[in-house]
Amino acid sequence: MVNQTRVCILMPPRIQSVGLGSELFGNETATYNWYDYSLPRFELHIALIFVVAQIFHFFLKRLGVPLFTSQLIAGLTLSQAVLQDKSSTVWTDKGVQVLGTVGAFGYSFFMFLIGVKMDPSLITRANKSTLTIGILSVIAPLLCAMPVILLSFDPISERGPKFQTFFLSACYAVTSFPAIIVLLGELKILNSELGRIALSSAITGDLLSLFMLIVGNVLNVLMQDGGTAALNELALVVAFLAVVFLVLRPGMLMAIRYTPEGKAVTETCIFVVFLLFLACVPLIQWSNFMPLAPYILGLAIPHGPPLGSALVEKFESMVNNLFLPLFVVSFGLRMKPLDIDWGDSDTLLKANVALVVVALVVKLIACFLPSYLSRMPTMDALALAFIMSTKGIIDMGMFTFFFDEAIIDHKMFGFTFYVVLYMATIVPVVVKYLYDPTRRYAGYNKRSLMHWKPYSELPIVSVIHVPDNVASVINLLEASCPTKENPMDVNVLHLIKLSGQANPIFISHQRKRRTSSTTASYSQNLIVSFNKFEGNNWGAVSINAFTAVSPPDLMHDDICNLALDRLACLIILPFHRRWYIDGSIESDNDYIRALNARVLEKAPCSVGIFIDRDNLQRRAPMPMDSSLEAPSYKVAIVFLGGSDDREALTLSKRMSRDNRVALTVVRLTAQNGNEEWDSMLESEMLREMKSNGYINYMEKGVADGPETAMIVRSMVTEFDLIIVGRRYNLESPQTSGLKEWSEFPELGILGDLLASVDNHNGKCSVLIVQQEEIVVSSKPKMDMFP
Repeated sequence: MVNQTRVCILMPPRIQSVGLGSELFGNETATYNWYDYSLPRFELHIALIFVVAQIFHFFLKRLGVPLFTSQLIAGLTLSQAVLQDKSSTVWTDKGVQVLGTVGAFGYSFFMFLIGVKMDPSLITRANKSTLTIGILSVIAPLLCAMPVILLSFDPISERGPKFQTFFLSACYAVTSFPAIIVLLGELKILNSELGRIALSSAITGDLLSLFMLIVGNVLNVLMQDGGTAALNELALVVAFLAVVFLVLRPGMLMAIRYTPEGKAVTETCIFVVFLLFLACVPLIQWSNFMPLAPYILGLAIPHGPPLGSALVEKFESMVNNLFLPLFVVSFGLRMKPLDIDWGDSDTLLKANVALVVVALVVKLIACFLPSYLSRMPTMDALALAFIMSTKGIIDMGMFTFFFDEAIIDHKMFGFTFYVVLYMATIVPVVVKYLYDPTRRYAGYNKRSLMHWKPYSELPIVSVIHVPDNVASVINLLEASCPTKENPMDVNVLHLIKLSGQANPIFISHQRKRRTSSTTASYSQNLIVSFNKFEGNNWGAVSINAFTAVSPPDLMHDDICNLALDRLACLIILPFHRRWYIDGSIESDNDYIRALNARVLEKAPCSVGIFIDRDNLQRRAPMPMDSSLEAPSYKVAIVFLGGSDDREALTLSKRMSRDNRVALTVVRLTAQNGNEEWDSMLESEMLREMKSNGYINYMEKGVADGPETAMIVRSMVTEFDLIIVGRRYNLESPQTSGLKEWSEFPELGILGDLLASVDNHNGKCSVLIVQQEEIVVSSKPKMDMFP
């Protein structure tokens, strides 16, 4: 006899209430409480969830705990496990069903977007070490879990619990790429050396886990329902994969080919892909394999621009900030008071406790040993092992699916909840303790212009954001007048915002590696321009080009790591603001400003911020025998004192070795004579400038900041380039009273004065120099800009 369940449904359903005001003022039409209507009840639940989660996160984030953990704790706090009978006053069965449905849709959407951002081709470029770590992170714990399963259950009487434990062991063993990339993003080490290794290993482990889950599902159907059902399941999997990768993916590639280069895909294309995703969501009910359908569809979509980035930019914020938190909290809302009996009746629970311990310990060892044997530092190898062992949203989704399908009961679901909560809380704290990216800078000091040998090749890192920066940097380098006796090694770094893909990319164009379509066009134009500059200065300049694709808030790591690897003495950063020829503002980029501030704070060498006024165009070279002709560049340095000014003086001295540069040194001294910054080193450097007949030296006494401002402003019409020291937070009589009027405090007082809008008529470019200051600390500094 077929079991039947009767369900009462109110028709028409109560969705939108007549309004809270109608109830308060006694309107006769308000026959029901507003809480009986699904829409206001759902809105109340959303507000309650976000308020409780943010309250927990406000306190826990100080301990290094991620937002994901705070959301889990919020769900647990609002569940029946904590509120007991009082939970019924907040949560009704209908309300939880609506919340769970929206959350499940958000989980499927998240899986889809992660698939869109993932680049499976990274496996083909992975080295042996990362491949080994990725494979062992899945195979080793799964193999070691088999004896635990076989020894824990009777093969005949406990066949059902054995199959449950088999499925759970696969969840404990899998490596989740989405969980790892979220963790790396939370720790801000996504584009660090350890982060790149972890991502490459995670992609290998994730795809292997996907394959094993598909195979395991087919074997489970074979054992449970027989060969015919298993063949049907296998045929469904093969048919879905064939349609996705042999029909849909070629169609999307064709749409991309018909999209003009540099242009966005049409809204119609995005709408069609979105409909394909919506078509995958109902397939979840057909098979245990189908919860992976949105993820596999996302893998088939070409990552990066134009299609992948368009999908991510349009939907990611909504999914990550609305739908996904609802799913995470709904995971905790399923919790009920646990009645655990550790006697013989709870063999399933005891077996899973042993299974979790074995799987996680073996996973840690399997990921640690290959890294350690590859001569990775012990602390870094341990951190990588913990990263590969983390649990997150994907694992939570699998446990939720098992619970909703009655594969596990509420006791086992509660146990898996605490496993996810424990791992999601402990791993970030442990990794932050074990891995310190600034440790690379230990012992890396005296990497400044002052400490560099004269007449040796000067290593420089030049940063490029937009095409206008190419001409600006080349003009500045040209004004530096490199020669065979005074050569430069210029490392050009093209920074591109990471969009539509999960993994950051760093490309060295000297290695003849195939570049992706997202960077090939513009980077090629950049390389051509700098190669031409190198050809015009043959023997005096060597060019090395690099491209970094990373999130804006992590780009400073790419800059600092390149400067560290190339032993650079100077990093040249473009100013965040650009002007039209009439002096009006063309663009003002806040993320470039924040990036410059982070580089100034964390750079392992000296830094120069270049403000280009389009007045340093390439000049015709002077004949070698025409020393009496007018110089090509008029350069001035304003010297007040301090390490930054000494660094700027050293750079200007190097430039003045070429007769194409006419250098003027303007020393501003305090009239009261109390110059605490004065030192023997500065006196010696200035004495050398005075004695040089080719350098124009001027010394002026000033009473206060306004007098200094008048002198500096009068110089902008006389020179092509003015060099100043940053002197950040350095007080002196010469600048008193100017700090309160700063628009760009990160440039220092004189840098801000020269960057102000009312100086545009002078058409004078500015270079603000900061000498390197290495501070190695286990705790990261606070950024100047949020």
